[in-house]
Amino acid sequence: MEQKWYNLNPDETLRLLNSQRHGLSEEEAKARLEQYGPNELRRKKKTSPVVAFFKQFLSPLIYILIAAVTISILTQHYLDAWVILGILLANAAIGFIQETRAERAMEALMQMAAPKAKVRRNGIVKQIPARQVVPGDILLLEIGDKVSAGARLIESSNLKVDEAILTGESMPVEKHTMPLDGDVALADRKNMVHMNTIVNYGRATAVVVNTGMSTEIGKIAGALDEIEKEKTPLQKSITKLSQYIIILVLSVLGILMVTGIARGLGWLEMFYLAVAAGVSAIPEGLPAVVTVVLAVGMQIMARRNAVIRKLVAVETLGSATVICSDKTGTLTLSQMAVQRIYVDSQWIDVTGEGYMPQGEFRQQGQIINPESNKTLIWHLRIGALCNDALLAREEQCCSIFGDPTEGALVVAAAKAGMDKEKLEIAYPRLDEIPFQSERQYMVTLYPRDNGRVVYAKGAPERLISMSKYLLKDGKVVPLGIADIQAIEQARISMAQEAMRVIATAYVDLPPEFQELKEEEFKGKLVFVGLSGIMDPPREEAKEAVRLCKQAGIKVLMITGDHKLTAESIARQLDLPEGKAITGAELHELSDEGLFQQIEGISVFARIEPMQKLRIVNALKNLGYTVAMTGDGVNDAPALRTADIGIAMGITGTDVAKEASDMVLTDDNFASVVAAVDEGRAIFNRLRNVIFFLLSTNLGELLALILCVSAIGKAPLLALQILWVNLVTDTAAAIPLGLEPKTGDELKQPPRHPKVGLIFPGLLLRICFLSMLMSIGIFLLDFNS
Repeated sequence: MEQKWYNLNPDETLRLLNSQRHGLSEEEAKARLEQYGPNELRRKKKTSPVVAFFKQFLSPLIYILIAAVTISILTQHYLDAWVILGILLANAAIGFIQETRAERAMEALMQMAAPKAKVRRNGIVKQIPARQVVPGDILLLEIGDKVSAGARLIESSNLKVDEAILTGESMPVEKHTMPLDGDVALADRKNMVHMNTIVNYGRATAVVVNTGMSTEIGKIAGALDEIEKEKTPLQKSITKLSQYIIILVLSVLGILMVTGIARGLGWLEMFYLAVAAGVSAIPEGLPAVVTVVLAVGMQIMARRNAVIRKLVAVETLGSATVICSDKTGTLTLSQMAVQRIYVDSQWIDVTGEGYMPQGEFRQQGQIINPESNKTLIWHLRIGALCNDALLAREEQCCSIFGDPTEGALVVAAAKAGMDKEKLEIAYPRLDEIPFQSERQYMVTLYPRDNGRVVYAKGAPERLISMSKYLLKDGKVVPLGIADIQAIEQARISMAQEAMRVIATAYVDLPPEFQELKEEEFKGKLVFVGLSGIMDPPREEAKEAVRLCKQAGIKVLMITGDHKLTAESIARQLDLPEGKAITGAELHELSDEGLFQQIEGISVFARIEPMQKLRIVNALKNLGYTVAMTGDGVNDAPALRTADIGIAMGITGTDVAKEASDMVLTDDNFASVVAAVDEGRAIFNRLRNVIFFLLSTNLGELLALILCVSAIGKAPLLALQILWVNLVTDTAAAIPLGLEPKTGDELKQPPRHPKVGLIFPGLLLRICFLSMLMSIGIFLLDFNS
């Protein structure tokens, strides 16, 4: 059973690992490196190019053509054999070129590894290659470091770690050293740090508890290694189509043999005629036409921001019946933003997307000028100055350096025309008390007129308890009980909408005041207002969800974020009705229980990586064709297992991209829906191609039978029939495969997963048209 290191206190952890705070000795570290192996991910043996090329021939339709080549050579029809062989080689070359870029997930995981690690050994701090880190090593972590192994914190100072690639958590996680009770979800293990996560703030000391394939990242790598990709719906359809063709051709050839012998033709003559007819009856151009249609579909999808990595996956998204979407970065922007502000006992909504410093301030739906509200200006200025984040402006977008929550406050001020750099020139910082989770606030000191001013921001309940006054309509008034109750109600209202709530306050001090101490301002603060901050849903995602409903596709949200946050985003996006469950609740469900309940669930929150895999498998077992979106390392196993895995091109990790079938170049859920539209159109085109090819080829065979049975001779030589197939069939089929869309693809329900390229109605049409053609050919030949 795996040791739950998060249940132990630091000293117990050190004792079990036989380690000490001053670190391992070099001799012990060397021995442990021999025992546990290097701290790196196991490489999977790569498929050689030769094997990858010959894999292109593993298709029932190709088997039929190979059989046709063999028979043609045995019967000395060498020209037939060379033509068909040329088609086979060209088809294999296209597939080989398209697919040699795949299967690099393990290599991408290797590239993510931290190259160096800072450890303490024999009491001396030193940097070593990350692959030499062993269990029991003492890691030293500071801002900007990439964690090199799984470790239990033993000392921590204001540590915040970005774990988005592993858990999907949109905010940096505040860490501590206290032990945790019971079974704790991966995202809630606040006293642990994990391989490849990044230190966002503070510093810490930790003892390594697992390395390499034993880390959380390693477990994901192991899961990727074990997952075998299933055939796509198109591959399954082509397999079934090949079976139909074999049965059909053998049946007709049997009839031809019996008919010819009954007419008095010789056995050998009928054998050669049957072989020639069989070779000519097979739609040799079908693999090439399918490849062309899929390749053109690839280009169309790329223009709509969906890059397909595997040729056979082009059509798969069109057959999707459920889309499992990550929340952060796909349905939302993955950029924290101030959504609502509460000042002067009034609500103000803030518009705009992400970190772009463009937006409006609205009160009761009406646009207001921020400068007309003195309390709002105070609130925004405090939020921008009592802050260590920076807004970097670029040509097309902006980015934040520092804590995302602080960054949201800087952007909100910028929307009101307050540039932080200019504010810092006007208000140079004299002193500060940095944020600590124990204090729950940050305080900074600035010169003002002939005195000093203290700006504070932090948890609302903490600042209220330290405030004596309230800024109302730009004037300082006593903070009454009714005011406190109103502020608390506003805080609860924003919290219920899954917003992170930040309060602001200030106090004026005399000019001789030089050093910040809590006792100097505690109980004297002037409370200003509240900001509600969240990662908002994309506007275009709302329309995309509506289109999915119209197209009969179910959309599920699977996220590592909190349940309340996920439910709030689901409501804003108008996701299908259903309950929300957490990873802990999912853990308690048996596979049978999940199988029974999953259709009534629309939101999965606080989900761990392997649980995503379990959800995808449960949906597939129910008969759904599953599309899965994701961007983090935590998404990779589910992306590989889904019928079509969709990775984010901008925020996605290399691991997610390599495990996927499709990459979105704009990270937008709306592009998924556009790809569904194109996928459905591609499937319809392929059906048209198959209807045309099978109708004409079967018509030729039936005409041959009629002529042999009625006249006693074939209307065409085998080579002539082959030439007709290759030149007229293929040349006419390609334009059919490039026809424009009908425009109502998303208004139709998704086809049933068991309904392939051929269905009874289409088969009936093929038979009818083939009979009509064969009768026409027979009458022409008979009259001649």
